[in-house]
Amino acid sequence: MINQSKSLFEKANHFIPGGVNSPVRAFQAVGGDPLFIKSAKGAYLIDEDDNDYIELINSWGPMILGHANETIERAVRDAIGSSFSFGAPTRKEVEIAELIVSMVPSVEKIRMVNSGTEATMSATRLARGFTGRDKIIKFEGCYHGHGDSFLIAAGSGVATMGAPDSPGVTQGTADDTLTAPYNNLEAVKDLIAQNNDQVAAIILEPVAGNMGCVLPAEGYLQGLRTLCDRNEIILIFDEVMTGFRLAKGGAQELYGVTPDITTLGKIIGGGMPVGAYGGKKEIMDYVSPSGPVYQAGTLSGNPIAMSAGLAMLNYLNDHPETYTYLDQITKKIGQGIQSNLDNLGLGYTMNQVGSMISLFFTDKKVTNFDEAKSCDTTMFGNYFKAMLARGVYLAPSQFESLFLSTAIDNNIIQKIVDANFESLKEVMG
Repeated sequence: MINQSKSLFEKANHFIPGGVNSPVRAFQAVGGDPLFIKSAKGAYLIDEDDNDYIELINSWGPMILGHANETIERAVRDAIGSSFSFGAPTRKEVEIAELIVSMVPSVEKIRMVNSGTEATMSATRLARGFTGRDKIIKFEGCYHGHGDSFLIAAGSGVATMGAPDSPGVTQGTADDTLTAPYNNLEAVKDLIAQNNDQVAAIILEPVAGNMGCVLPAEGYLQGLRTLCDRNEIILIFDEVMTGFRLAKGGAQELYGVTPDITTLGKIIGGGMPVGAYGGKKEIMDYVSPSGPVYQAGTLSGNPIAMSAGLAMLNYLNDHPETYTYLDQITKKIGQGIQSNLDNLGLGYTMNQVGSMISLFFTDKKVTNFDEAKSCDTTMFGNYFKAMLARGVYLAPSQFESLFLSTAIDNNIIQKIVDANFESLKEVMG
């Protein structure tokens, strides 16, 4: 019998760079060929060969209620009948903007865009335009999309000026991008002192999801807030992943720290392509046509995406118990996996907050990107393949958080924990 995923991947390589439309999908970090997905429902994915898998990525975060949720699906179906795009203002744009402002502590005004990358690019341009400064500070291991300013890797030392990490990124862009280790306030202080009155913004994931799930140290976010206040620097929280996932108001609500600008995505589209950036009124009014910082988009505020997002956010706003349930099931899975690891005598670290969780194959704490990179990625690749063979679909990289959905129940939790135990035994030999 022909393996449909393998056949499709071979064909895709003739027409699509690397055979995929986003690099992590190629499975290069774990080995083997990617699965091609045909459909999904609830907590399960179904591939082109009709194999089903328990889903622990949920489209990298947006499917917080599981796949093909009836509430979201109904909203999309209702919207489709009125046409797919107008390129003009709609009622739904106003309604979702009003709802987000009511839910997210930092947001007084908001602009819709089409992706998380577009949101972070727009937010940093706005910060530069508003402050009249050129430089930004970002953190090693925090991913903010593929905008030029964000494709910068740290050099040697505690904190250093960046160097381009991708061909096509100019040295001038790199010179304006400063990097520091995540969870290191002293490094940020040094960068600010070395670049006095030149830093427009500090941007970070308040909970990192792109070096695996890495939590902010106690006082870290507040420390950044204080540094920004003292030096008239704009603090940007990239909540594309954490927004509406960790709490109704995102990580900023959970940790009680309010940024100046917040970027959003994923959940606000209910699975449709959407991004947004919002913040203080006086900053957001610097965006065209109110102000001089230009940003536009033909499909921004797309009526289908707005309908899906509005249904999703209304549900989460009306059902705050969703977050309690997600935290409970994520902890149950984590506890089951930890018990397996302890019984097998395997060193590990597990980071979890709400419905975000990562297992690292190291017995040391993981609080920044260097510590994440020190993990046994070969073992992770073998573990990934062993779990996949047992019907559990993990993120195909050690450096990606898992995202759970409300579609997971106790029966599925037990299947995950059982698969984990057998997989760990296999990779340990």
